[in-house]
Amino acid sequence: MLLNLVLWAGGVALLVLGVMRVRGPLARYRDLQATRTNLMRYDDWRGNRRRPEPGGRTGADVMLDLLRRRALLWGAVAVVGVVVIVAGFAVR
Repeated sequence: MLLNLVLWAGGVALLVLGVMRVRGPLARYRDLQATRTNLMRYDDWRGNRRRPEPGGRTGADVMLDLLRRRALLWGAVAVVGVVVIVAGFAVR
């Protein structure tokens, strides 16, 4: 019985932590994607003068990769929290 409560509490803590920490990178990621799309649309209108060389990476691309990794990490923490909660029910 005590093990169930510990697993549930730990799982809820991981789930809440994961959800709270994943929200920031996801919001910033969406903002950068929207800005990137808008800039590409503007570049198409202006004649593609501001685009990087084909295959080149910009600072925004690096930031998008970093935010994607952070979101995946904290999403995985939330999933582990759910698994621990389910394990708390399975241990009964």
